[in-house]
Amino acid sequence: MNRSSVTKYIQSGLMAAGLILVGVLSVSAQTAPAAPAMPAAPTAAVAPVAKAASADSAKTGALGVQSANIFSIAPDANTDPKYADQNNGERGKVQPGNNAPMWRQVGAGVTGYSSLPASEAPEAGNLIQPFVQYPGSKLTTAGEAWRQVRNNFIIPYGGSLLLIVALAIAIFYYGKGTMKLHGAETGRKIERFTPLERAAHWTNAITFVALAVSGLVIAFGQYFLLPVMGSALFGWLAYALKNIHNFAGPLFAVSLIIVFVTFIKDNMPSKEDITWLLKGGGMFSGQEVPSHRFNAGEKVVFWFGVLGLGVIVVASGLVLDKLIPGLIYERGTMQIANMIHGVATVLMMAMFMGHIYMGTVGMQGAYSAMRTGYVDETWAKEHHELWYNDIKAGKIPAQRSPEATAHSGTASTSASA
Repeated sequence: MNRSSVTKYIQSGLMAAGLILVGVLSVSAQTAPAAPAMPAAPTAAVAPVAKAASADSAKTGALGVQSANIFSIAPDANTDPKYADQNNGERGKVQPGNNAPMWRQVGAGVTGYSSLPASEAPEAGNLIQPFVQYPGSKLTTAGEAWRQVRNNFIIPYGGSLLLIVALAIAIFYYGKGTMKLHGAETGRKIERFTPLERAAHWTNAITFVALAVSGLVIAFGQYFLLPVMGSALFGWLAYALKNIHNFAGPLFAVSLIIVFVTFIKDNMPSKEDITWLLKGGGMFSGQEVPSHRFNAGEKVVFWFGVLGLGVIVVASGLVLDKLIPGLIYERGTMQIANMIHGVATVLMMAMFMGHIYMGTVGMQGAYSAMRTGYVDETWAKEHHELWYNDIKAGKIPAQRSPEATAHSGTASTSASA
């Protein structure tokens, strides 16, 4: 045996001995008893996380962060007397992944960091609003309180009010029908509305109808139209009506001001209005109660509907459209404006439904008066006798706008004859 052969045999023996030694050490490590547990700092709880992650990785062969039960990671961490007072960083040391302290602060309305300027986004750092109690809601977060008021009161009771008014009008029309003239028309006309008055009224009326229809679909459409139309078609309809609503609102506000200025003179209260109200305008007795150019019912609509509710509806609508300069548009501001807007618009629609009924099918000649501006002498005498008497006495001109050839025959000619 030469020297090279001896060298090969020695190397082979050393390799075999090394493999045997490694095997013995591995068996000893697996069978050796575990060392007694020593008290560890809170950060030592990270070791089980790594062990759990290693075990999961070994089972699945996947890389990256694996899910784990935080209470299995450190089941005794909540025995710390300061456990409930820990901030999110301290909780992360004993129970990594447990973000309860942060979400508890979020729920309490704590403001976090935001790079957005406070002037443009004052609530950018707040995910959840603080606790409030709106009228009709429980003491809860502001967003939930607004939802309770809207869904539990404004929507059901507002919708019920509109249905009750519509049903009452239908029953009244079925029982009474259209209020017709008792006497024959004379063919002599009195100018009841000037072109400016009619333009202001029709602008206000058209924008009101657009706002009412779009508002009803936005508020109630999901309950009645969505199941029939489907989400795709209803979504496009609601989107289109929402834009119509937003653009018609400012126009309605301007026309409301013009209507108020135009008609305020003849809507001032008078002593005859008390008699008209006590007798209900003669709607049930069939006997007309004398009144001036506008009766007490029309004056109630003017002062309470046009002025009172109109100002509330317009002001809250401008807030919702974010058109009032200098106002900080926080969620609480928008929620309050939305609730006020909803209540006021429902009351306005209920009131104007009766006004629209009387101005169309409820009274003969009322619609043509606003369409053409003129009424017959008989109509003026039967429905507004005091106004007619003032015209006959010359206190009020029968023709207030430049004479048109189509209405050259007026009551003034008749009165002077």
